[in-house]
Amino acid sequence: MHLELRFFATYRAAVGQKTVEREFDDGATVAEVLSTLESEYRDLERQLLDEDGEIRPQLSILKNGRDVTHMDGGATLLEDGDSLSVFPPVAGGASEVR
Repeated sequence: MHLELRFFATYRAAVGQKTVEREFDDGATVAEVLSTLESEYRDLERQLLDEDGEIRPQLSILKNGRDVTHMDGGATLLEDGDSLSVFPPVAGGASEVR
C-alpha cells in the first residue's frame, strides 16, 4: 500500500524532507510503520516508540489528520492512500498576562 509520511519540526530535519512517499505491506499498523522509520533514519532511533513498542506519549501521530490515540494507538491499521503525520513533543508554557 502507498502511504504519504509527513514530518514536522525536528523530525523533518532528521528525515531530511517534509514528505516521504512509501510503500508498505497491506494491513500495516502505525507502530509497524514507525518502527520501520526508526530503523531507517538514524536520528529517529528510539524517538518514536518506547521499549514496549508503544508510541511515546508526548508525540502526536495523525492518520489523515486524526490523532491515532483516539483510534487504536499504535495498532491503528493503515490503508492505501493514507497520510501519517509525525509531530515531535511540543514544549512551552503559559505566559502571564498583566
